[in-house]
Amino acid sequence: MTGPLVVIGDTLLDCDLDGRSDRVAPDSGAPVVEDVSERVRPGGAGLAALLAAADGAQVVLVTPLGDDPDGRLLHRLLARHLMVVPLPMRGTTVRKTRIRVGGATVARLDSGDGVAGDLTDRALPVLRRAGAILVSDYGRGAADLVAKLLPGLTDKPVVWDPHPRGPLPPECTMVTPNLAETVALTGACPPAEAARRLLAMLGGEAVAVTLGARGARFHSGDGGFHVPAPGRVTSGDTCGAGDRFATAAAAALLGGATCAEAAVAATAAATAFVSDGGVATIPASAPEGDADVLRRADRVRRAGGRVVATGGCFDLLHAGHVSLLRRARELGDLLVVCLNSDLSVRRLKGKGRPVSRQDDRTAVLNALEDVDGVVVFDEDTPAEVIRALRPHVWVKGSDYAGRALPESAVLADVGAELVLLDTVPERSTTRLITAAARRPDLWKEHRCWETS
Repeated sequence: MTGPLVVIGDTLLDCDLDGRSDRVAPDSGAPVVEDVSERVRPGGAGLAALLAAADGAQVVLVTPLGDDPDGRLLHRLLARHLMVVPLPMRGTTVRKTRIRVGGATVARLDSGDGVAGDLTDRALPVLRRAGAILVSDYGRGAADLVAKLLPGLTDKPVVWDPHPRGPLPPECTMVTPNLAETVALTGACPPAEAARRLLAMLGGEAVAVTLGARGARFHSGDGGFHVPAPGRVTSGDTCGAGDRFATAAAAALLGGATCAEAAVAATAAATAFVSDGGVATIPASAPEGDADVLRRADRVRRAGGRVVATGGCFDLLHAGHVSLLRRARELGDLLVVCLNSDLSVRRLKGKGRPVSRQDDRTAVLNALEDVDGVVVFDEDTPAEVIRALRPHVWVKGSDYAGRALPESAVLADVGAELVLLDTVPERSTTRLITAAARRPDLWKEHRCWETS
């Protein structure tokens, strides 16, 4: 079985502020931008990984992520579509904000100083299992980490998309710089000569210098040729076109293409990407349905990751719940909560439960950083969800020790390991309900939604 496409590099948070400008500020003459809408998305290596996943590839992203609001947002945006192996980051998440008027960028604001920490023990096996590797260098240190490991990864194709502030690419299958990056390394000369010089300088199998609307210049040990952009090239937002080129080249090599074939496929993919609207075509994240969560679990499993699941009512979320979910997430690469529906809770707990409706409980759980997805079930037990999800690990609280679990048979059927985690003393929904009952005015107000 071919391993996944592993993207390793620096992930940024891209933000577009789109508006209109019909006047200038009287005090400075600067354009006034009004009716502004904001859109955020992963950039850098995160964008490259999303583009590869959108093509249907099994993708694992190895990237530094900051322990700050933007870093946590990036993790949530990415984890909906692919497996993420986070690396430590020093500093704050880099955010690039484009101010756009009429579809054109008029200014960019950069913030954040994050740089890569060290490779973790979890990342090394992922790189070794890869079917192909794409290094998406954005000058923040992730490429330096993988450069040291590349001599041990010669059994798989490696595509390197370089950055002026990053290391020189070591010998690999294909390097994909743009023309400006190439000229900075080789000196001013025509693209054909620049590509030839770059390959002689770096070694490896091939280089493909991207030329924007003119296509690309390919060069290998067998010589070089120009790869024209296919069809009619339309103008558009070119942000992300280089990432699209590199991901398409890596995917083609993973599928068995030669370097020359990969360069042709990548040129076609990048041209279509710009013509179709570029990064604006990347859908905004929306709440997932059950089928989406199950598909994510399947992607993680096929990429060699570990799926963890737990189940319960999670009515009136408290510190005990949060502690269990945090520790459960540490056991694998994806945590899915199997949530009893309102009908299921009422049958199990009796009249007056749940206190919070299933939509509210789902929203609260999905808002937690450690929860990757929620699946709601109407049955008395999560057995059917477990059968569909096929987790590697099923987590319950230690208060279930010595008790027969109704889902035990299906856990055995799917080969899931049962792990009992310690509970937080004196933390339970029953205690919260009892405390609230002492304030009947608040209790009545909170329960006003329930109908018989």
